[in-house]
Amino acid sequence: MGGRTLIKNERPLRVRWLGRVPYIEALELQRGLHRGTDSHLLLVEHDHTFTYGPHANLNEHLKCKPSNVGAQLIAVDRGGDITYHGPGQLTGYPILSLTAGSGPLRHVLAVEDVLITALRELGVSDPGRLRGYPGVWVDSTSDNPRKIAAIGVRVARKRTMHGFALNVTTDMAYMREHIVACGIPDRPVTSLAEEGISVSMEDVVSAVTRAAETQWGDGGVDRQDVQWRTSTADLSPFSRGAGPGEPVRLMRRAKSAGLDEGLSLSERKPDWLRPVVHHGPEVLATRKVLREHEMVTVCEDAGCPNLSECWSQGTATFMVLGDRCTRACGFCLVDTSKPQGVDGGEPSRVARAVSALGLQHAVLTMVARDDLPDGGFGHVARCVEAIRQHQPQVTVETLVSDGAGNTSAWRELFVSRPDVVNHNMETVQRLQRVVRPSAGYARSLSFLAASKADGLLTKSGLILGLGESVDEVTSLLADLAALEVDIVTIGQYLRPTSHHLPVARWVEPAEFAHWKEVGESMGIRHIESTPLTRSSHHAAESVAAVQVSLGRTSISSENHV
Repeated sequence: MGGRTLIKNERPLRVRWLGRVPYIEALELQRGLHRGTDSHLLLVEHDHTFTYGPHANLNEHLKCKPSNVGAQLIAVDRGGDITYHGPGQLTGYPILSLTAGSGPLRHVLAVEDVLITALRELGVSDPGRLRGYPGVWVDSTSDNPRKIAAIGVRVARKRTMHGFALNVTTDMAYMREHIVACGIPDRPVTSLAEEGISVSMEDVVSAVTRAAETQWGDGGVDRQDVQWRTSTADLSPFSRGAGPGEPVRLMRRAKSAGLDEGLSLSERKPDWLRPVVHHGPEVLATRKVLREHEMVTVCEDAGCPNLSECWSQGTATFMVLGDRCTRACGFCLVDTSKPQGVDGGEPSRVARAVSALGLQHAVLTMVARDDLPDGGFGHVARCVEAIRQHQPQVTVETLVSDGAGNTSAWRELFVSRPDVVNHNMETVQRLQRVVRPSAGYARSLSFLAASKADGLLTKSGLILGLGESVDEVTSLLADLAALEVDIVTIGQYLRPTSHHLPVARWVEPAEFAHWKEVGESMGIRHIESTPLTRSSHHAAESVAAVQVSLGRTSISSENHV
């Protein structure tokens, strides 16, 4: 007999199809969302992974060396024995707040109900339960029931984690030859494909979403998907940092995400996008200091429209690890040539430049360095430490890449305790693979979740005018709020060259004011949102505003870099 999970659900059930996500990143994201109060259903595929709960019998149920079959082995804090996750399998993580009248058993029954309902819609024969065996079975009332979905959950502080694994086109050898799936040696496993059900993963995601809405969606459903139409060929060489790519290839990828040709490069910008440029003596003085210390700035390399304003106030944003990025995002002007070696003297020069400029708040950004084992995070940490040694009163903000998902590298930065950790989402979920083909929505959220879990002030940013919808921006802000991100910046996308993504529209100042109001009403502590806002624009003022809201001593907002 089934059961309906009783959940506190004043807001929509936020369903996110995230595509292929490494298991450890999805786990980091789950943990971040688990700390909140919203209702979520994360839907993903994983790389080959075996997971096991604390009571699993690995001696008898793990029949291979995972690395020999291209898989990881990861211990997790959920019920159940050893199970498999991999390509062609839909893994779902319902993260819900239970009421006093609901508990783990009732939640498991509700997850089973969602899958049974979805499988019936997809045409599966007699999907149901098998007494004594959690999960969902095909031909469940026959003499030959076959397990098609595994379930393993955890409930802590009345919040749920983990969930289900539904076999769609899964390579069943991983479950039959390499493990004893779920510790059940005498019951067969199966998939939709083996049962003769030919459906796409997108069809399965939609069926599960509809069933989840019935089960948990009293407040409606907010569904967002990563782009479905992708191919390896379309993502190279652009995404490997081998240059900006052909405009044809870039536009082909853009069109697959529903974007059009956009505005012409020759179209005149509105008045509100025309910054006042005045290279007076203050700007020249800042440039002189930066040149003396051989500093690269993102202000120049990314063509920031606020350069004149910031430099006239003695402020800039240092870009460390060189001026060549190993990625070629569709919006960014930074050079993508092969990077040079790491300059071991740079941390000391950064610290001296901070001192020479008399700063109270320093902002360090970096090029993506996927050529380095730690993605360059250790170098950024050394820059933070050098500034602290020279000027301990200076607060430091780090705007970093995703480190290609290297969670150990993330922690190396966190240990240096920057005052602010900033990582930009840049755009909405649907457009990630167009705008940032080497990055990922789930990975970026995972990084922000990890930063917040480490007790750090956390910041992110996005650009508007790429073709995003109102609902998509609302959903992105909701995801950032759910992870308790403290500061968000929102600005207008400006196309650097014809080799970059076109501007879909000019966003008026009133809309930026609206998004500030929406995001802060969701719980984000401070949002900088204007057409010319960039990641480090008014950085010190933003941090000061958050410090005041937290009841801490405010930092000076006069000098920052």
